[in-house]
This record gives sequence, structure tokens and C-alpha cells, in this order.
Amino acid sequence: MPFVRREADALRAAGHEVEVHGFDNRNYLRFVAQWRRLRAAVRRLRPDVVHAQFGKFTALMAAFAGAPLVITFRGTDINRNTRYSLPRSAAGLAASQLAAFFARGIVCVSSEIRSKVLASRWRPALVLPTGVDLKVFRPMDRAEARRRLDYAAHERVVLFNAGRNPDVKDPVLAQAAVTHAAAKIPDVRFVVLDGSARPEDVPLYMNAADVLLLTSRTEGSPTVVQEAMACNLPVVSVDVGDVRERLAGVQGCKVLASRDPAALGAALGEILRFPRRSNGREHAAALGVEAIAARLADFYRSVG
Repeated sequence: MPFVRREADALRAAGHEVEVHGFDNRNYLRFVAQWRRLRAAVRRLRPDVVHAQFGKFTALMAAFAGAPLVITFRGTDINRNTRYSLPRSAAGLAASQLAAFFARGIVCVSSEIRSKVLASRWRPALVLPTGVDLKVFRPMDRAEARRRLDYAAHERVVLFNAGRNPDVKDPVLAQAAVTHAAAKIPDVRFVVLDGSARPEDVPLYMNAADVLLLTSRTEGSPTVVQEAMACNLPVVSVDVGDVRERLAGVQGCKVLASRDPAALGAALGEILRFPRRSNGREHAAALGVEAIAARLADFYRSVG
């Protein structure tokens, strides 16, 4: 998870010692062995805090690692995930809620997520979106970005982040919205990021695009929106997570309450007809990874 590595690097740059310990949550049968490795690392390092970057069983295992626990809830760990069966999804949600009761502190990427974590009513709870590296995600020359990606200058480029969990991102709705827009706007190119692009290339895609489209069924605080803001890329989104709050005052962006593909397509068409950049970077300073890391370090001190 690049955003976790960036957060760890920002904490290190501020003078804190950070060691990243990975869990393979694809195989629950290995969790006991992985928990033992974490427990051994805690005994060796004697950390002031263990920070679980998601809820579910990973956070529940970390609760018994032998150090004060902080959990960040990001959305997929506290919302129903249609990618999984109902019993598996319910088990994950129950593990998240239980882990939160063992935590010293709870971090939620949006107010909506905090309202869903039951223990946040009794535990210290901080609303803190994921930080963005403003040195990496920045405005670039559009023509140069398109040249490097082999996009034509006249094309209208819609960027969509499907990631590695496309069911949640709803690519079917995104494609339908783009189809509606393309019926009225010529030369529309639909670019889907499927998780295979190198993280360092994502700013290039954002600077080459005319608009970012977000159609997720559930979200906490989608990092891709904050990254688009830092690149001055306009956004068209459904009203999910904290997107409406995040884009308040950002010019050239649209947040729709409806999940109607025609309405989303019309919103795309308005932007694609006369493309221009947003002023998102003006609103992104508070989302810089250094500022977020400083607030996180203060939170560690308050609950440690």
C-alpha cells in the first residue's frame, strides 16, 4: 500500500522510529504464525504503539501483540464488502468492531466512518484522511504527460481508478457514464487504472487526464480524490465517503447524489466540452503527508 509507506516515511522524516510489519490477509490459516512474528517483533522493539492500518482480523491480531494499539479504519473494514460472501463480510465487520474495543485510540478517515465504529463513542477517536505526497502529486505539463503516455492532444481523457477491488469501485456504472458522455463529446478516451500501474506513474496519468471519475459503492476517504486535487485534476463523483466535504470549494468538480449513468455522463460532458484544471491544490495543503503525519504523532502521544 503506497500510502502506508508514504505515511511511515513522513513519520521517519519527522524523527520517529517506524518499522512496517506486513500481514498477508489472503490466508487466514497463516494468521497465528503471522501473529507470532508480530509478537516477537514487539518484544524485540518494545514500541510505544502498534498501528494497524486497517480493521478486521489484522487489527484483532494486533490487539494481542503486547503494545498499545491504534487502528485506522478506512472504509472497506467497516462497510459491507460485496466482493465477499455475506458470512465472510459479517465476520470481518465483527472483527473490526471487536478490535476497536481493545484499541487505545481510533483513527477514521472520515466522520462517516467514525460514526460506524461503535467503540469511537468511548475511545479517543481522530478523523484524519490519508496524507498525500504533494511533492509527487503535483501539476505537470499536460502536453508532456500526454506525449509520455501516447495520448493525442485532441482526445478527452476520463481517468477511473478500479484498483484491485473493482466490485466496490463499480466499473460498470463508470463505463455507462462515459458511454453517455461519448455520445455527445467526440474522441473520449476512457483510461482505467487496475492496480498494475507503478505508483510513481499515477501523477502522470492524472496530469494527462481531463477528469477523474469516481463511482464507488462505498468509500471512507478515497485517496485518489485527494491526489487528483493535488494535481489540479477536476473530479466527477457520486456522493460517497467524504468526497463532498473534500471537494467543497474546489472549482470544476461535481458531486452527484444520483447513481444515474446519464446524470454522471452529463456532468462529465460539461467538463470535457471545455476542459480546464481545477484549483484543488489550493485546498490540498492540509492533506499533505507531512501535516497528516504530525497530527498522527500527536495522537500517538495522547493515547500512549
